[in-house]
Amino acid sequence: MKLFNKVKYLICSLLLSVLTVHAQRSSFTPGEIWPDDKGVHINAHGGGILYQKGKYYWFGEHKVAGGAGNKAMVGVHCYSSKDLYNWKDEGIALKVSEDTISDIAKGCILERPKVVYNKKTKKYVMWFHLELRGQSYKAARAGVATSNNVNGPYTFIKSYRPNAGIMPFYPTGTPEEEKVNCVNPKGRSEGFFCRDLPGGQMARDMTVFVDDDGKAYHIFSSEENATLHVAELTDDYTGHTGKFSRVYPGKSTEAPAVFKRNGVYYMIGSGTTGWAPNPARWFSATSIYGPWTYHGNPCIGEKAEITFGGQSTHVLPVQGKKDAFIFIADKWTPKDAIDGRYLWLPIKFNGNNMEISWKEKWDLTTFDAK
Repeated sequence: MKLFNKVKYLICSLLLSVLTVHAQRSSFTPGEIWPDDKGVHINAHGGGILYQKGKYYWFGEHKVAGGAGNKAMVGVHCYSSKDLYNWKDEGIALKVSEDTISDIAKGCILERPKVVYNKKTKKYVMWFHLELRGQSYKAARAGVATSNNVNGPYTFIKSYRPNAGIMPFYPTGTPEEEKVNCVNPKGRSEGFFCRDLPGGQMARDMTVFVDDDGKAYHIFSSEENATLHVAELTDDYTGHTGKFSRVYPGKSTEAPAVFKRNGVYYMIGSGTTGWAPNPARWFSATSIYGPWTYHGNPCIGEKAEITFGGQSTHVLPVQGKKDAFIFIADKWTPKDAIDGRYLWLPIKFNGNNMEISWKEKWDLTTFDAK
């Protein structure tokens, strides 16, 4: 009888495992475990999503257990989905290197990977924030890799600090007090800019945005995280042209997520409080270079002051639906990075203003109710 019970238990456990792995999801449950097609919690932190040929591809930092913390021990993970609820594990798109002198050597810090497609070169281009192994957050570099296939493998090209020796572009309407003067720098942020001018500007938390005309922009935290830079990329998306502007100088913004709606550019970011959540902030502009207008916190309701426990990483336009944008944030768990959760929430618009409120469970039909 005992043997029968053991066999019965094993069969039930196996059936439950199979059902769990193959159960199809039809809604989002922010902050909960999100299994992939193998039943494993999705491992794509600080990521971004590319829509290509009828599928969404989610790229993010692959975390490991065992105290590695924020070090990159594996690389950038890729998942694919047709419906945004159910994700297939596509494997590691960019592997860290076993070569200890490589910029992306195992144990480096590789954060916030974003992939875009270049229609001219027909290549997929991945940008990420890179810190060299053993240097903590001293290097503050931008890294770039390319692939002929959306899910990889990606080949690392280079890492560097952007726009060495180049002064900012100033959109019409930029206040004089926001223009850099390296003869007599004003404040800490401008001092950092001038300090780094010869070797290139610091590039940490970042995203990449491709505009309607095919031009791509690298948006990143710079000047010791005190100021955002919006920098134009070259036609092949693998370098910088030297044209860039400074956004909200000296106000310490990171975790930028950029999208465009009805001809208006939107940016959601956060303050700089390490791994601890803080109030989100959003900006809008009619030109990618600005001037950008600050609007405060887009989140409303309970825990809005800590962005519901998360930090922005991406805003996803939903294909086939009008005015449908998903705010994507990470709920970081630095002591057990692999357990980090994902907060996906719908953005609600009132004219050109936006709001983000908490939902325990929701699906894409939310966007149908206008």
